[in-house]
Amino acid sequence: MTATRIPFLSLKPGEDATAVDTAIRRVVDRGWFVLGPEVEAFERAFADASGAAYSVGVGTGTDALVLILKALGIGRGDEVITTPVSAAYTALAVMAAGARPVFADIDPERLTIDPAAVEPLIGPATAAIIPVHLYGQPADMTALSAIADRHGLAMIEDCCQAHLATSGGRPVGSFSVAAAYSFYPTKNLGALGDGGAITTSDANLAARLSRLRNGGQTDRYHHGEPGLNSRLDEIQAAILSARLGFLPRWTAARRTIAAIYRRELAGAGVVVPPECDGGHVYHLFPVRSSSRDALKAALGRAGIETLIHYPVPIPRQPALASESPAACPVADRVCAEILSLPIHPALPEALAIEVARTVHVAA
Repeated sequence: MTATRIPFLSLKPGEDATAVDTAIRRVVDRGWFVLGPEVEAFERAFADASGAAYSVGVGTGTDALVLILKALGIGRGDEVITTPVSAAYTALAVMAAGARPVFADIDPERLTIDPAAVEPLIGPATAAIIPVHLYGQPADMTALSAIADRHGLAMIEDCCQAHLATSGGRPVGSFSVAAAYSFYPTKNLGALGDGGAITTSDANLAARLSRLRNGGQTDRYHHGEPGLNSRLDEIQAAILSARLGFLPRWTAARRTIAAIYRRELAGAGVVVPPECDGGHVYHLFPVRSSSRDALKAALGRAGIETLIHYPVPIPRQPALASESPAACPVADRVCAEILSLPIHPALPEALAIEVARTVHVAA
């Protein structure tokens, strides 16, 4: 077995290690672990960083989507249009809320939901659109917002891979009634466990979401409506607060690595999806190859770890069979070709160049 010389990423704290250790110790010493001052402080800081008026910390990014749908009254009998290429949790959240996911195919360059594919799918049961800012690349929010406004649909953004990204210079999350974020450890802003948040600029919606994430409680032991048990815990909130200040620098580092890949991969025999918006935050750096599996194996033999995001389009997942999803041929083709190269803030520029040069040889 070839030793891995260039891992896909590292989840161990690096330059933030002291700040993270201090945050954990502060929570342990205080002895308050659920819905306390750390969550409140992080909610304020994350709202400010995201350009939103309010933030509500929750258990996961999936829960964030479920709670938004429930708070908007979207459920049984409703349809929600979303993308076929993402982690399946976007569609599973729609199902968990009781609604039916409907898949609009993706733009073959941007790899996010194609606005031209959305409008023909809108019918009397359509209640919302959930675009995913995939790989950190913002979806075409100008076109999607126009469609949602024209048809009176709720817009909900899945920003789980796009912390602090912008679309047309405007923060992602600000185009919608509410936006969902994940702090899974691999994310650009990651916790040391699961975590999520919802951002919104609607005060009443934020208040309702705060109740729904805590069992629908209006006050202790008084449940005004059915809710979930989905609370961002104090330790994770403290860790996220400690890391939030590093995020702009980490994002700049990701963009530097992406620029190196774009330069060094010219003529390499792979398709590099274009940067369609300067607000891209490069959660991942995918390339496309008709010989994807052979390329992945060759890079592995060279000690370069790569991953596939995502090998199976969501409509083709067995868990979605009951929803009778329509075919999405562009998504099918892309999922058979996509391969993610290493990209993270601690990746030395020299190693990014080495990865690109190895792709030239292997592709």
